[in-house]
Amino acid sequence: MNNPFKLLTLMFKARRPSRIGVMRAVRDGFWLGKGYEAMMFFGHIITHSQHEADAMNSHPERMNSVQRHETIHLRQAQACHDSWLCYYWLYGWYYLRGLTLLWHQRKTPRRQRVKNAPYRLNPFEIEAYDYMYDVDYLKNHCQQAGARRWRVYARMTPRQRLKRLIQAK
Repeated sequence: MNNPFKLLTLMFKARRPSRIGVMRAVRDGFWLGKGYEAMMFFGHIITHSQHEADAMNSHPERMNSVQRHETIHLRQAQACHDSWLCYYWLYGWYYLRGLTLLWHQRKTPRRQRVKNAPYRLNPFEIEAYDYMYDVDYLKNHCQQAGARRWRVYARMTPRQRLKRLIQAK
């Protein structure tokens, strides 16, 4: 996928999150920031290279940690009223709330600052990072109750999430 505008076709042809079984990986490094391996976009996994996309598509039953991380985001979208609009609206809201911490981080010692704080403090990302190495999380927890643990983190203030993240380092 060389054209960055082809992502619009993925968006407009998107199915409801509950109707997506296995996410297909496609290549489009234009939208991925430096340091990020993949991104979930309307039920597709966007990667930097075609090699990565082919590796993910060849054996979808054997997920690596990146695929599990992105699949957790799919389950979160299913838990958000099975709506992409609701999921992305909430994701953006929590990202913007995390931006407020950038102002507060100027006052903290440099060793305690969190790189990409708005992204890392997003409740959706906290759940995905916490469980991306748990092979049984998607199978046991998400099929029964959905990926809803992000709601626990959403109840925390951004400062509490920041404190939790600093302690986990």
